[in-house]
Amino acid sequence: MSTGVTDDSVDNDRLRLDTVEDAIADIAAGKMVVVVDDEDRENEGDLIFAAELATPELVAFMVRYSSGYICAPLTNADCDRLDLPPMVAQNEDARHTAYTVTVDANTGTTGISATSRCETIQRLANPTTTRHDFTRPGHVVPLRAVEGGVLARDGHTEAAVDLARMAGLR
Repeated sequence: MSTGVTDDSVDNDRLRLDTVEDAIADIAAGKMVVVVDDEDRENEGDLIFAAELATPELVAFMVRYSSGYICAPLTNADCDRLDLPPMVAQNEDARHTAYTVTVDANTGTTGISATSRCETIQRLANPTTTRHDFTRPGHVVPLRAVEGGVLARDGHTEAAVDLARMAGLR
């Protein structure tokens, strides 16, 4: 994991990876981290932050410097509480990422702005929200994490949920 590339983090053309403990501390502090996987898997990094601490600035950064496809990893219990069914009946994703129906917060405007997506992400993390707090389809893609976290599936979805949980957040 890396909290960013700086002059100090590059040594002999190698990216310095931070510890899991550093990533947990950064997430607890409301910062974004990059979680990377093995080069034999997807060989990519995902931008991750605690949903309950989402800000329009974090979301705007994510949109600008990534694909703009914003996902929100959730526990099974949260997906069930929010009545988030799978996006498709037969998941053909090579990595078995459990995409659910897309959502927007039911307030705001079009749902596409960083502010609107931030509100959606925060609501997804709020344990008191219900399915009625969202419209479908939307601009944020909730992902259903496998029970057991990264010990059960070595995916970015599970890493995000595990890191937020270890930081005492959602």
